Amino acid sequence: MSTAATPFRLGLIPQIVIGLLAGIVLALAWPGAGQAVGLLGTVFISALKAVAPVLVLVLVTAAVASQRAAGGSHIRQILGLYLVGTVAAALVAVAASFLFPTTLVLQGDSAQASAPSGIGQVLQTLLLQVFSNPFDALVNANYIGLLAWGVALGLALRQAGDTTRQVVSDLARAITTVVRWVIVLAPLGVFGIVASTLASSGLEVLAGYLRLLMVLVGAMLFVALVVNPLIVLLVTRRNPYPLVLTCLRESGITAFFTRSSAANIPVNMRLCQKLGLHESTYSVAIPLGATINMAGAAVTISVLTLAAVHTLGIAVDLPTALLLSVLAAVGACGASGVPGGSLLLIPLACGLFGIDNDIAMQVVAVGFVVGVVQDSAETALNSSTDVVFTAAVCQRQQAGNE
Repeated sequence: MSTAATPFRLGLIPQIVIGLLAGIVLALAWPGAGQAVGLLGTVFISALKAVAPVLVLVLVTAAVASQRAAGGSHIRQILGLYLVGTVAAALVAVAASFLFPTTLVLQGDSAQASAPSGIGQVLQTLLLQVFSNPFDALVNANYIGLLAWGVALGLALRQAGDTTRQVVSDLARAITTVVRWVIVLAPLGVFGIVASTLASSGLEVLAGYLRLLMVLVGAMLFVALVVNPLIVLLVTRRNPYPLVLTCLRESGITAFFTRSSAANIPVNMRLCQKLGLHESTYSVAIPLGATINMAGAAVTISVLTLAAVHTLGIAVDLPTALLLSVLAAVGACGASGVPGGSLLLIPLACGLFGIDNDIAMQVVAVGFVVGVVQDSAETALNSSTDVVFTAAVCQRQQAGNE
């Protein structure tokens, strides 16, 4: 009996690379056609705009509703490190964005008219957005309001029956599946965006993409090699680098290529076992970390948001920058478990500066262009940090028992 050969399928990243290269070639060889295929990019951005508000509301609701009280002081300590690490990563990203400001090629300047004048106006706008009607928040893509309603509904649904919470969880998985379908369009979207942008603005756009990517990856490397070791040092009072480098080598490299924290859970479990950690601790902490420990996502959200801010000429004071770090950390914890999922949380942070949804979604599309490297580096940081912080707490416990 003959068996049918399994068809060869390219992964998403190779497809995006092909779309990127094809867009460059078309723009250089036939600028008129390059501008014409810009429709593909417009359709992709429209699809992102359609799915992102629903994703934020449902995903945050399901995440909060499904969380139970963490068992044991060690789990609570690990969760505390996850939170501290994510906020610290956002702060690093904000600092990097001010030290090495980047600008993007965007269409339209409607956001400039609503730029906030200071932290007082930011907080006032934030307060008004939080108490927006949920249906109005969905229609107008008010991500701050959607985040607030998601948390509120999630907390309320914790008292619901198991069946109700399962329905919410199933709905979140269904929305995530829809997002995956939209992201399948990313290669065509990148092709249209790159071709039309290069045809109209020239090759200097590529230099902007490269600078943006360097800021993103540089901030993530700083978090992995400086911030995380400092946190581990404060917790364990011992040289952190043997642990940090082991986690980067045995967890980060695998996650870089799988581009999925969830898919890397078995790798992290085996690494925890190899490090001699308590199974009762890491069996809970590692799956939780794959869901909520998103330092890389916080970096992505912060850097791309501030790139939009710099492009639009919006002035940012220190209190607003700190508020952005907190908001990026909260948004990162709700990042979708699909490649490029953190990019869909960028409009949440852009809303802090009065940047409208049309501009924010153009920034998301730029994120898919640099996502060939950014998403892999982000996942490597997220997944390796899960083991780093879990091991740090377990090692402190073991040292205290000796």
